[in-house]
Amino acid sequence: MFALKSKKRARGKRIPWNKGIAVGSKRPLTLKQIHGIRNRLEVKERLRELALFNLAIDSSLNANDLVQLRVSDITKGRRIVSLATITQTQSQHRMQFWISAETRKTVAAWIAHKGLKPGQYLFPTRLHASPYLSVRQYARLIEAWVGDIGLDARCYGTESLRRTKPALVYRQTKNLRTAQSLLRHVKLESTARYLGV
Repeated sequence: MFALKSKKRARGKRIPWNKGIAVGSKRPLTLKQIHGIRNRLEVKERLRELALFNLAIDSSLNANDLVQLRVSDITKGRRIVSLATITQTQSQHRMQFWISAETRKTVAAWIAHKGLKPGQYLFPTRLHASPYLSVRQYARLIEAWVGDIGLDARCYGTESLRRTKPALVYRQTKNLRTAQSLLRHVKLESTARYLGV
């Protein structure tokens, strides 16, 4: 009887996991914010972070697929390809994404600087527990990037970078099908809900 009462008391004082945390959809970045983050990373000469940021925007990949990219996924010989094809980790579906000239340049600079080989992960971690950057480490980097340009880090996350390019394209064209294609959604309704249209 006593044990039951103390358990109930402990449950009553439990703090919710999301107390003080902004939950729900994370905001996409605007063009001005993208340029602000890029400029700061360039000035600080953060090659890995700049390559990661640019590739995240261009590819609209989810965080798991992005951090597990290998050099061979985006290269052909010594050249960064403009159209990359990968297999998604969760669904095992093949998918493609375009890589802009600016992103190819920053990724090539990162690969050369680190001396990465085709079979290696594109974004290795300094920690020994994993061969590649964890999603949590990636999320922390995003918090730092948005904080650096004066944004509330609680409103942005890994989904912000995935959502950015499709949201920008939709704002310019009002074409939901194009955004659906960029996000690789099966249903148009999923894209509308994801972008908050």
